Amino acid sequence: MMEAGDIAQHTSRRYNEELEGIRSRVLAMGGAVEDQIDQAMRALVGADSQLAEEVVAADHRINMQEVTLDEECNRILARRQPAAGDLRLIITILKIITDLERVGDESCKIARMAAQLSQMERSPHCYQALEHLAARARAMLTDALDAFARMDPRAALQVVHADEEVDREYEAIWRQNITFMMEDPRTIRRMLDIIWCARALERVGDHSRNIAEYVIFLVGGRDVRHISLQEMRAAVDRLHPPEPSAP
Repeated sequence: MMEAGDIAQHTSRRYNEELEGIRSRVLAMGGAVEDQIDQAMRALVGADSQLAEEVVAADHRINMQEVTLDEECNRILARRQPAAGDLRLIITILKIITDLERVGDESCKIARMAAQLSQMERSPHCYQALEHLAARARAMLTDALDAFARMDPRAALQVVHADEEVDREYEAIWRQNITFMMEDPRTIRRMLDIIWCARALERVGDHSRNIAEYVIFLVGGRDVRHISLQEMRAAVDRLHPPEPSAP
């Protein structure tokens, strides 16, 4: 006959398996979104309209992953009534999947622009800066997901730092393309589309920063949105004091 303690242990094990399973599925969703960014950029740089259409068509899978994970989180909230750290985990997951779905939307924007731009004459100064921005934004997303997987607030803080550089690169692309349009009005349509692609990549950085901020909240219970970087660094230092420097 199963004792009460055995039932509690069994229930706890099942609960932990549920939480770990949903966390793994969030990371799988993140991997799918990373692939979507890569494919959208390949379509853009390679003038591959077919690949661009495939990226747009595949977006429904990201959307359905968000819906499924959202439903599972709500079932856990209703059945398990989590508290403390478990509750923060569910809240964090609900927020992360929303940002991942929006990164997928930004990838679709790039893919749609890629389909349009593939029909236009290519410019010699077209995509180098955009590719560099894409690499930075993509790295931010990877690092944010890794910080979530390891529950590492210090790694999350580095993602927040990186967002400032992504913002600067976006502004540089914006200024550069405005200059091109002023020098040659025939490039206006193409340059505007490139600016919109850069804007989409800048938004990928913003969503990655959001995920990083959620990780800090998950680990420490401190909402670090809308505070200065210095305040955020101080909050992380309280969670994980920096190692003393060698004499």
